[in-house]
Amino acid sequence: MVDALLELAGAFERSEVGREQALDSGDLERERGITITSKPTALVYQGTRINMVDTPGHADFGGEVERVLNMVDGVLLLVDAVEGPMPQTRFVTEKAIKRGLPVLLMVNKIDRAAAAPHKAVDLTFDLLVSLGASESQLDFPVMFGSGRERYSMKDPAGERGSIAEILDMIIAHVPPPEVDVTGPPAMWVSTLHHDPYIGFLAIGRVSGGRFAAGQRVALMRPAPLESPEGTEALCTEVFRVTKVLGFSGLRRFELPEATAGDIVAVAGMETLQVGDTLTAEQPELRTVFPALTVDPPTLSIRMRTNDGPFSGLEGQWVTSRKLRERLYREVRSNVALHVYDTDSPDEFEVHGRGELHLSVLIETMRREGYEMCVARPKVILREEHGRTLEPFERVLVQADTEYAGAVIEHVGKHGELLTMEEDGPGRTRMEFRAPTRALIGYRSEFLTQTRGTGIISSVFDSYGPFTGVIKTRTQGVMIVLERGETSTYSLNRLQDRGPLLAGPQTKVYGGQIVGIHARDSDIIVNPNIAKKQTNIRTSGHDEKQFLTPPRVFSLEQSLAFIADDELVEITPKSLRLRKRQLDHNERKRSEKRQVETVDD
Repeated sequence: MVDALLELAGAFERSEVGREQALDSGDLERERGITITSKPTALVYQGTRINMVDTPGHADFGGEVERVLNMVDGVLLLVDAVEGPMPQTRFVTEKAIKRGLPVLLMVNKIDRAAAAPHKAVDLTFDLLVSLGASESQLDFPVMFGSGRERYSMKDPAGERGSIAEILDMIIAHVPPPEVDVTGPPAMWVSTLHHDPYIGFLAIGRVSGGRFAAGQRVALMRPAPLESPEGTEALCTEVFRVTKVLGFSGLRRFELPEATAGDIVAVAGMETLQVGDTLTAEQPELRTVFPALTVDPPTLSIRMRTNDGPFSGLEGQWVTSRKLRERLYREVRSNVALHVYDTDSPDEFEVHGRGELHLSVLIETMRREGYEMCVARPKVILREEHGRTLEPFERVLVQADTEYAGAVIEHVGKHGELLTMEEDGPGRTRMEFRAPTRALIGYRSEFLTQTRGTGIISSVFDSYGPFTGVIKTRTQGVMIVLERGETSTYSLNRLQDRGPLLAGPQTKVYGGQIVGIHARDSDIIVNPNIAKKQTNIRTSGHDEKQFLTPPRVFSLEQSLAFIADDELVEITPKSLRLRKRQLDHNERKRSEKRQVETVDD
């Protein structure tokens, strides 16, 4: 939809016309088909400059939405004509409703089969009512259309009109920014970027005054939320603005100055983090915005340096110092991410919003050349009034009716089925409330259960009573005895014991996991034995050996598969599963100590 609006306003250059998801510029965004980071852009339509911020729809990246809402004066809500408002729509919309922003509804993809545009409008209205929207917010304008086909209309039964009607709706219903052009300069840093040539870029909306190249500006850092009441903001530096950049389409361009109401990028500072304030150099004229507040994370992982035998063979950055620098650099811009040091200097605890949030961070670091080992994700528990609480999620499932039973059996085992209704011919729509622990790694299994026809999405709902132990894996694993290279001869004998995770001619080391044991116990195997050469030539002695192709886990599947005493070794080229303790004797002693502790 953003592509269509930018193309209509002529914001694209000739070579950029026709690109899909043009603002999703990252490799991961294009591969996964989702928006991960918020991106500002602008267009000029009929003499009016319209600033837009494209935000992620997935709840795991809700921190990207929360930090940019201070830059906008209205929300254009895109709702699928078939699926209606999804759980993550609720999360994003709730933040806008609390800020009192006007909501404009665009029912997209009305050309899809089984589209029900009027039902989507009714469901959106019910959603806004449940979120406590005001009378003015409930009286929202509605447009129907298709971003891909480049048309819109006020009535889905009417004739197709130009996509420009959406821009007319924005100009008519979104108020201009309330800013003070004559006041001292002030800008709340909503996002940041680091350019190798320019340095830090502070991106936000100018709320007062003007910013120009050569102007001296103070960088103020508000007191953290956990600091004692009365703690004053800190002036981290006073710097000279080197560049002021505006946005248009996919490009940044240099501006002589930016006035109140503009969304711009300002360069020149030595240090920066999201939530800072750029303001006047004179102390008496300074404006300091409050610290940025975002919802707390619900999931944590332990990340440590790669201490395996193959450490440093594939990656560029392997030391704990480099790993720590990278994680704390991410915290500057990723406001929903928290990083903590642990008792071990080689291990760090990372808190995030969900599986996808954390896996995107890991995959990004992997592509940058980092090596690391990651433990199984765990939910962040709370203690209130002597009770242990855990996070619950609201899960929306759309699947063929014949597969609904399998989904209900799995999710309903630990969660609660809230609603179940028909969703078109042969389709069922179900809503659950389930603990986050029960959903870790379930998405890949869900696709198998529904034969690829199902759609599942979830969003954090609330904290609830701890539901007890959830058994995640009923099978043991095959652990490599010693370092070597796997052979077809050995793997052929091992595949009778369970599915393999490694193929022939693969380098392995002691403590690595190469297969799934059919029973619930771990076994130590040697996949490196080669067939001995003899002079015997008998009928049937040299039978051809056939190996079942090994299972190949994605990053998310690997994190969900491992047990608490196992790790995923992540390098730029490989994903390996391994035991935390590689030495077999040391691992046995550790298990024995744990059993003795439980008995005591």
